Amino acid sequence: MSPASLRRAFFLTMLLSPALCAQAQLALKPDVGDPDTSPPASVTTAPVIPVVVPVSTPALLPAAPRPAAMPPASAPVTPLDLPAVPVLPASGFTPLPLPVPPVVPVTPKPVTPVPVTPVPVVPAPPATPAAPALPGNSALPTVPVPPVVPEKPVLPTLPPVAVRGLWVDGFGVGLKTRAQAKQTVDDAARLGVNTLFVQAIRRGDCLCMKSGLPMATDSDLEKNYDPLAVVTRLAHDKGIRVIAWASVTGIINVASPSRDPKHVMWSHGANSRDSWLARRTDGSWQVGSDGWLDAGIPAAADYAAQSVVNLVRYYDVDGVQLDRIRYPDGGNWGYDLKTITRFNAEMGTRGRPLPNDPVWQQWKRDQVTALVRRIALEVKSLRSSAWMTAATITYGTPPRVGDPDGFRKSQPYNDVLQDWVTWIHDGLIDLNVPMNYKRDGVGDQGVWFTGWNAYAGSVRTRADGLVAPLAIGTALYLNTPQVSASQAARSVQAGLGWVGYSYRVPTLASYNNRETLVQGLETLRQALTAPGAVLATPQRWKDTPPTSHGLMGRVTGVTWPGHRTVEAWQGGRLVATSLTDGNGYYGFLTLPAGKTEVRVGGQSWTDTVPENQVVHFPDLLLRDSLSPVKGTLAPLPSQPATVQPAQATPLPSSRSKAALPLLTVPGSQTSVPKLKPPVLKTPVIKAPALNIPLLKTPVIRTPVKVKSTRPILPTVTPKR
Repeated sequence: MSPASLRRAFFLTMLLSPALCAQAQLALKPDVGDPDTSPPASVTTAPVIPVVVPVSTPALLPAAPRPAAMPPASAPVTPLDLPAVPVLPASGFTPLPLPVPPVVPVTPKPVTPVPVTPVPVVPAPPATPAAPALPGNSALPTVPVPPVVPEKPVLPTLPPVAVRGLWVDGFGVGLKTRAQAKQTVDDAARLGVNTLFVQAIRRGDCLCMKSGLPMATDSDLEKNYDPLAVVTRLAHDKGIRVIAWASVTGIINVASPSRDPKHVMWSHGANSRDSWLARRTDGSWQVGSDGWLDAGIPAAADYAAQSVVNLVRYYDVDGVQLDRIRYPDGGNWGYDLKTITRFNAEMGTRGRPLPNDPVWQQWKRDQVTALVRRIALEVKSLRSSAWMTAATITYGTPPRVGDPDGFRKSQPYNDVLQDWVTWIHDGLIDLNVPMNYKRDGVGDQGVWFTGWNAYAGSVRTRADGLVAPLAIGTALYLNTPQVSASQAARSVQAGLGWVGYSYRVPTLASYNNRETLVQGLETLRQALTAPGAVLATPQRWKDTPPTSHGLMGRVTGVTWPGHRTVEAWQGGRLVATSLTDGNGYYGFLTLPAGKTEVRVGGQSWTDTVPENQVVHFPDLLLRDSLSPVKGTLAPLPSQPATVQPAQATPLPSSRSKAALPLLTVPGSQTSVPKLKPPVLKTPVIKAPALNIPLLKTPVIRTPVKVKSTRPILPTVTPKR
């Protein structure tokens, strides 16, 4: 190469080097906010414009417009500086700037830098668009739009639920002696909980003396000692509330049976001709070691209701919790002869219903709801300030929030026939405590835990517009303290309360006997009281239950008083409907206060519903021709209900070994077929209504002739 050619090449290289370097830098620099430097193939990139940026000047532009993707050099980079182009869904790339018209290259020559004042970026005319326009838009927007963030669903602002609770079961250490009761309350105060859910009724027996049920016969139970009375007094002294926890239909555990001859299994057990047990189609009744009452047998339902109501009548507890208020798992239950006969008579059907018959399933579901209603009406009649709560089932996949039919497809609704959504809507329970017993990290259980919390939180509104509190129950015995603390935190952060099961098995290690109760409580305390944890700052639960304003009554005079539609009218308008239970009882708890007419079976009665109180309507005498349908299994005998004069009967002392007779209702025995005298008889006791103003509210009740029945004790099994 000649010297002249070398000089020309050197001269051209020196002139073009700055422009080439600038072009290379622009080509390699990714767009603002773009995670990937490779643009999509469908996006047309703009031609790169040579830019000479001398070191001595802050920013110099050639005559051509600046690419829209690059903000002025002196302007800060913000989301609003991004190009105003549609976002390509799921592309993983940020669209590149719109193309600009090609620019005629400038002949390289010395340039005198002229500073340019930054101006708002204006996109070039869309001669060749880089991406298709949005549907319905004739042109791309000229104002940059920030990325759209999905909004969370707007939920009503509700006060947080202050419940921080602990279940204390009645089968192990914790309640058997005065010393244990004191230690339990002291441990609860040290832990920082504000509520104890204390098991009173176990399996047809009671850790109390005044429920109408026999006392538990455990050998380690201290003599002349009323556990429920003592633990309630000790807890109240420390500002801790006590909810009396009752197993309603769980009636026997054969592995640990009651030795008391007054227990209900002696008079209405498996071998009795007047059995009250829930049975399968083949007549069997055991679920593992457990036996259950059939809520479809009127006398059994009355027995269960009165034993729970007596806890509020005779003890200064802050409320009651209904546990095992359902049919056993499996759905194939209710095949006692008396239950089927009653179903056929009330529904106009014949023969033995199939397990999957929807009418049969709904009828049994109604019996469980009727039992909850009866207990709630009685409790609120005694003391409107008492909390009605239930430990509800959350089996399987949770319903989807917002799906009106979601719960009807769930396991709680179809398997154990527990319609707790209706209980909340009708005001039958004040506080729902779903037993959301899940193990984080095991299959989908962590997702289910969150899903059930969300669904339960979405169905808290009652018929009267009030919102029922919600506290999530978690399984301490299935999880480490860290997981339990996490589940409690997720519940509380959602504005809900929290209850842990249980005091006796506070950790998975203690449940597996790898650590003592003392060690388990300490590791749990450390996790729950750590900075930011749910019990780091102790608080009281001082809330009152949602207002209950309604009425209760009863229909009599007919063989089959159950499953009759009851209407409540106010101002000429139908405001609510309900059904009578097998004993003829009905009622409402969310009615507006005011003059109300009740219509049922051609009869009516009008009275005034007061504020925050349940008024008793007189019995309505019905006359109809309803009788068992031909072909049904067996008719029930019809006897008129009799009312005996009230007699005052003193309460037994707390040292007495005899419990109070179980209070029942007129006609409650006549609704059960008595084919022959039972094999094991229990004495018939006249149990007058006790017109004494215990627990703030006087009891207005008519005494009746009743059978005394008493409960049993189950084994040390986890609460379900």
